Amino acid sequence: MIAVDWGTSSARAYRLAPDGAVLARREGAGGILRVPEGGFPAALTEMVGDWLADGETRVLLAGMVGSRQGWQEAPYLACPAGLDALAGAVVPVPFPGAAVRLVPGLSATDAAGTPEVMRGEEVQVVGTLARPDEDALLCLPGSHAKWVRVAGGRIAGFSTHMTGEAFAALKDHTILGRMMTGPAEVGPAFAAGVARSAEGGGLLHHLFGTRTLGLFGRLAPEDAASYLSGLLIGHEVAAALEGAAMAGPALVRLVGSGPLMALYGRAIALKGGEAVPGDPDAAARGLALIGERIQWA
Repeated sequence: MIAVDWGTSSARAYRLAPDGAVLARREGAGGILRVPEGGFPAALTEMVGDWLADGETRVLLAGMVGSRQGWQEAPYLACPAGLDALAGAVVPVPFPGAAVRLVPGLSATDAAGTPEVMRGEEVQVVGTLARPDEDALLCLPGSHAKWVRVAGGRIAGFSTHMTGEAFAALKDHTILGRMMTGPAEVGPAFAAGVARSAEGGGLLHHLFGTRTLGLFGRLAPEDAASYLSGLLIGHEVAAALEGAAMAGPALVRLVGSGPLMALYGRAIALKGGEAVPGDPDAAARGLALIGERIQWA
């Protein structure tokens, strides 16, 4: 089977063995925003055409490719939802020479009744679980970070935090960025930002302190991005752990890869939780598990 995690800005394709093992993988910048109208069949052929020519006849897609801006919209599946529900709700997509299916995204509501949605993260979540009946709290860092509650092996609910996008906007398009010269990384400045997030005054007040601490020589330009990152991630982690309402210290599965994993892991630890890194190929495993349950014929 061919599995594709096809997002807004990038795509990851996997060729999977019958037992779900990854035989080959490809990753590129060919996200859905780069595909012209009507161009998805050609884009898929360009991505995995040689695998199709080599005999693969099943293709399972997940992510923003199933959105209104993608190849074909796959309606959101309401939480709670697990493997069987996801497999039963896949959407067929016409494609010559292969059976192509889209995994639906998930929808939920927060405590106030405001809608939440995800596309693509659901396959990473099910691919991370060690047991089909597991309870877990997972964090998927990114531009729009997701915190996911799993109960009995099913995704019970989740919350989205625009922390990564907010960091980029504040750094690149506000006065805060004028005093930043280094990257965001784990260290004393990041920890100071996390600590500040626990104090009174609120996020909007705390943000301006990134500038004033620099003005008065208490925050070096090379540390300012780390401080800002700690501030934003600290507020996110505090809100997410409070919303999770767990008894005792929180055990959080981190799903993803790259520098954000270390930042989130440190922030969770500073907030009294424990972060456990997950499999960077969780999406491939999740798609393999869903593919096993699909009625392809």
